[in-house]
Amino acid sequence: MKKVTIYAYQVALVYKNGEYKKMLQPGVYWFWGNYKVYVYDVTVQFNSFTDLNILLQDAELANALQVIDVGDNEIVLQYRDGLLKQVLTAGRYAFWNNAVNNYAFIKADISKVDITEPISRTVLQNKLVAPYVRSYTVENYEKAVLFIDGKYAQTLPAGVYYWWKNNTTIVVGKADTRKQQLEINGQEILTKDKAALRINGYAQYQVTDIEKAMLQNKDYDKQLYVAFQLALREYVGGLGFDELLEKKDSIASFILEAVKMAAEGLGIEVIGFGIRDIILPGDVKDIMNKVLVAEKNAQANSIMRREETASTRSLLNTAKLMEDNTMLWKLKEMEYVEKIADKIGEITVNGNGTLVEQLKQIFVKEK
Repeated sequence: MKKVTIYAYQVALVYKNGEYKKMLQPGVYWFWGNYKVYVYDVTVQFNSFTDLNILLQDAELANALQVIDVGDNEIVLQYRDGLLKQVLTAGRYAFWNNAVNNYAFIKADISKVDITEPISRTVLQNKLVAPYVRSYTVENYEKAVLFIDGKYAQTLPAGVYYWWKNNTTIVVGKADTRKQQLEINGQEILTKDKAALRINGYAQYQVTDIEKAMLQNKDYDKQLYVAFQLALREYVGGLGFDELLEKKDSIASFILEAVKMAAEGLGIEVIGFGIRDIILPGDVKDIMNKVLVAEKNAQANSIMRREETASTRSLLNTAKLMEDNTMLWKLKEMEYVEKIADKIGEITVNGNGTLVEQLKQIFVKEK
């Protein structure tokens, strides 16, 4: 005889000769013969060495258990008291039904892409669930397009997105919608009169239509670069070198207008264009320097001649005034004598009275 005591929050399964017989509730029991009793804690998951289908033929045991079936393309999130405890994969699971176990289960079909089940973002980021989830972030300054199995599905605004991880291929293409700059450097271009120039420029643009940019065009930024390059070559190639230098301020407006239509087809708005450098070949640069020097010399000669003419005209006017005015003549003489005297420390006068008389005539006014 064997005594078996089953305490609170326990049940027991009775076997005879390896065959399941019944379930026992808490209490004290006595057994004779070839019986085996297995005691289970009802606060934890039920696991048995016997096939669950055999055990469930007992109606009492079936009512005491909550059975969860998980398919090949499913997972089940098990919660207890509102907290995630485990993720159940394909298989069959049993949990005890009682007031202690506050279980909740959410079954998810992971063969599809979208997560339609009521699962919070916090749970999706939990380390138990994360292996079954793929996520993608679209920043506030970006727009994105979603492709599922190579087919366009939708346009994604800024946000964080979650999808089930499975064999379905998901690709997200995104574009920066902020103002961007495109460098157009080292353009070797011939002018109309065969002058070889190297031009460095830049362009500013902004993606405005993500679907045009990503769905209808490949490498929209490279296409935009080519459009600017061709427009620049068209403008420079249509003008002679001197004419190009004269009209260099109109390059930007011409380029922007020429590229506008192509940019709209790419889903892009062109905001600005500018030329940084126009680099001349060495021989042309030397010629330009010589021309510049010659122009500056000519300007200097012209100014000198103009000043000489003005000075001569002034002298002529002064001479006419002095011719008609004896006093003015004397003042002019005294001015020159004063200038001479400023440069002489002392004067020693030797001679007869005639020299003194001459000096008197210069400095003393006749009555």
